[in-house]
Amino acid sequence: MTEELRFDGRVAIVTGAGRGVGRCHALLLAAKGARVVVADHGVRLDGSGSSSEPAAAVVAEIGNAGGRAVACFASVANEDGARSIIDTAIDAFGRVDIVVNNAGISDPDVFESLTAPQFRAMVDVHYFGSLFVTRAAWPHFLRAGYGRVVNTVSEAMLGNIPEMTSYGAAKGAVWGLTRSLATEAAGSGIRVNAVAPRAFTRMSDAQAAKIADSRGLTPEMMDQINAAMPPDMVAPAAAYLAHENCDLNGEVLRAGLGGVARIAIVASQGIYKTPLTAEDIAENLAEIMDVRDSAAVEIA
Repeated sequence: MTEELRFDGRVAIVTGAGRGVGRCHALLLAAKGARVVVADHGVRLDGSGSSSEPAAAVVAEIGNAGGRAVACFASVANEDGARSIIDTAIDAFGRVDIVVNNAGISDPDVFESLTAPQFRAMVDVHYFGSLFVTRAAWPHFLRAGYGRVVNTVSEAMLGNIPEMTSYGAAKGAVWGLTRSLATEAAGSGIRVNAVAPRAFTRMSDAQAAKIADSRGLTPEMMDQINAAMPPDMVAPAAAYLAHENCDLNGEVLRAGLGGVARIAIVASQGIYKTPLTAEDIAENLAEIMDVRDSAAVEIA
C-alpha cells in the first residue's frame, strides 16, 4: 500500500480558499500537515463586493482541527494583492512551497450579450490572478530549487458548456500558462500542473439549469448528479499534484464524481503531402480528423 502523502514542513497557498473547491483543498492540505495561507477576497460570484469572513472561517476551521493556517484578504487580480499573499506566507511561516491557484468568478451569458468588461473581469481573475500569484512565488521556488504550482482549469475551456464563452476562454488561457510554464520549469525542481474540477458549488449552481436544458436533463436528474459531485472529491487530485512525489509536469487532471482522468491535447496521424492543397484537405478530411491512433502532445 502506498505510504500516506504528507506535507509536514511544507507551506501551501490556496487562493479562493474561503468556499467550495478551494476550501476543500485548504482543509485537506492542512489535515496532511501543511501550513496553509487561506487567501480569499470574499467576492460575489460575478466578482463584485468583498468580505473577509470566508477566509477567516476556514482558518478557524483548520485551527479547530489542530492545523495551522493564516488568512489573507487580497485580490489576486491585483499584482500588489497577489504579492501580499506570498508575503503573508513568508511572514507567517518563513517559506512557500506550494501555490494552488483556485480563485475564480463566473458571469455566464450568451456571447452577443457579454460586454468587454465582463470578458476582462474573467481574464483578470482567472488568468492574471494565476499569473500574478505564481510570478510572486517563482523567485522563492527558484532559490529553493523546488516548488509546486497547481492551477485550476475547467472543461468549459473545451467548449462543451453553454453560455460560458468568457469563462471558458479565460480558463483556456490558464491552460496555456500551465503548459508553457511547465516547459520553462523543466529541470528546475518546480512542477506546474492543473486540475479541472467536476464539483457542485455556487459557481456550477448558477449554470446548472442551462446545462440541464442543453442536455435534456430533468431537475431531478440534475439534483442526483449534483449530489454525487461534492467539492471535497476534487481535493485529492490537487493534493497529489502539490506533493513532492508528483513528477507530472504540464498535465491536467479532471477530478470529481469519485474519479480522476487525464485531459490531454492530441494530434491525429493526419496526412502529409507536398505540395498540399485545400482540395487535398477536403478529400482526406476523414483521415485527418481520425484520432484513433493519435498521440498526446507532451511537454518537451
